[in-house]
Amino acid sequence: MNILGISCYYHDSAACLLKDGEIVAAVQEERFNRIKNSSVFPINAINYCIQAGNISFDEIDYVAFYEKPYLKFSRVIFDHIKSFPFSYRNFLRSIPLWLQDRLILPLTLKKEIGFEGKTVFIKHHLAHASSSFLVSPFNEAAIIIADGVGEYATTSYGYGNGNDITILKEIHYPDSLGLLYSAITSYLGFNANSEEGTTMALASFGKPEYIKEFYKIIDVKDDGSFHINSKYFGYTKGKTMYSKSFIKLFGPPRKKGTEYEERHKNIAASLQLFVEETLIKIANHLYSETKMSNLCLAGGIFLNCVANQKILEKTPFEKVYIQPGAGDAGGSIGAAINLYNCILGNPRSYIMEHAYLGPEFSDEVIKRIALTQNLKFTEYNEDELLQKAAQFIHNNKTVGWFQGRLEFGPRALGNRSILANATNPEMVNILNDRIKHRECFRPFAPIVPEDRANDFFEMNGMSPFMLLAPKVREHARTILPAITHIDGTARVQTVSKKYNSRLYQLLIEIEKLCGVPVAINTSFNLHGEPIVCTPDEAINDFLKSQMDYLCIGNILIQK
Repeated sequence: MNILGISCYYHDSAACLLKDGEIVAAVQEERFNRIKNSSVFPINAINYCIQAGNISFDEIDYVAFYEKPYLKFSRVIFDHIKSFPFSYRNFLRSIPLWLQDRLILPLTLKKEIGFEGKTVFIKHHLAHASSSFLVSPFNEAAIIIADGVGEYATTSYGYGNGNDITILKEIHYPDSLGLLYSAITSYLGFNANSEEGTTMALASFGKPEYIKEFYKIIDVKDDGSFHINSKYFGYTKGKTMYSKSFIKLFGPPRKKGTEYEERHKNIAASLQLFVEETLIKIANHLYSETKMSNLCLAGGIFLNCVANQKILEKTPFEKVYIQPGAGDAGGSIGAAINLYNCILGNPRSYIMEHAYLGPEFSDEVIKRIALTQNLKFTEYNEDELLQKAAQFIHNNKTVGWFQGRLEFGPRALGNRSILANATNPEMVNILNDRIKHRECFRPFAPIVPEDRANDFFEMNGMSPFMLLAPKVREHARTILPAITHIDGTARVQTVSKKYNSRLYQLLIEIEKLCGVPVAINTSFNLHGEPIVCTPDEAINDFLKSQMDYLCIGNILIQK
């Protein structure tokens, strides 16, 4: 049975192919059209999935979509009416989009891929819940979903057992932790729906001196349910997500490109603490209701690795699972697998233990592309390549690392990465000055073999998808200054020998030279771009930046 899962029209459009309950391909549209966080119908992602599954469009049995468009449209219309006349400008902007594509998915499928079969629409938060629980290793688990907004729900919780998912409670729009985080992200001069991670990073440099103000405008109950005073926000009323009342309480917003005041850092810190405390209350209450030891998390809020770590540390849950595309991209997986396991009743058989589900390229293709660009390169066997790359990293060179299948989700997990020396305190500045050109306060993530992670980090389980931020052990902070954030944490990725043996072995080679099997792993892209997908894109970024070496397949390219 072939099920095509789709998420699109808001941000992070993606597609996945489920064959007999197994994910054989999953990828975001942005990796093909090169528009970061692209929201369009994911035709390129769909084409890739069909090719990777070695099937034709005629062999698709079902299409599963990650929300119910008419239910969401009813909420949008009601919200515009409720906010009229202040919503008039937003009404004129958004309604044509609904009529153009969001309400006519079956017609779009027929036009774009010739599909006239059954299309199944899954509620947004149910798709999120399914994307985590149904691909987790747990037969039963509590589930929390938190994002901007689905149809109506913004935060949900419940539990899963076998093939069944039960939602116990929903909090509805406009009460939304995701929209709150996006609003403050915008207020701080960053882009909503794409730079919330920058707000999270900035928070570590501030103090939560505005926490009382957050609790003043948001009423939080003991069980974590909350109500946001709409006086301070206007999601459909104007040009900004925050109102004049918000500015009066917190001061003028930061303009993009200006210096960061202590006030900005403190507001970010207060927001982060508020969200953490609210999520912990929800998790503790859910544990008291379910008494389950496992927890699955889904929705864009749970790309916040700092909050995820606090939930793991400060609640009774023993194990937490978050799949790599926790945001809307993962909805494509959730919709497909919900249809297969819950609606059609097929037994669960798939566990998402790795994210390597995108395109890959042979050495022959890579060499042909390098030759067409008149590049000199050297081909090595694997052992030679690993030794060379380890030596470069040890010598404080930056190495583009392009291997195997592209990762699913927003994080580079060692197949489309830039690697560097984690023991050099200057490496953060080197990477930012020469390649990334991003905010100086944003931390770089470490990669470490999963069986060695606890030697350097206070692990509460593995972190294969870079979605936890444990403390760096005291003795390791001086050894690994380039990946230790100002708050003493690190956004760790644990590397499995089973699923990425080449990267695992590279870390062992690095240990032979510097004494620790740890390296910096940052995404292979230049500022403002999506992560590279093809060899052409990797070579172009390599040539445009001051990256020192490029290891692409078994080929080494240097300048």
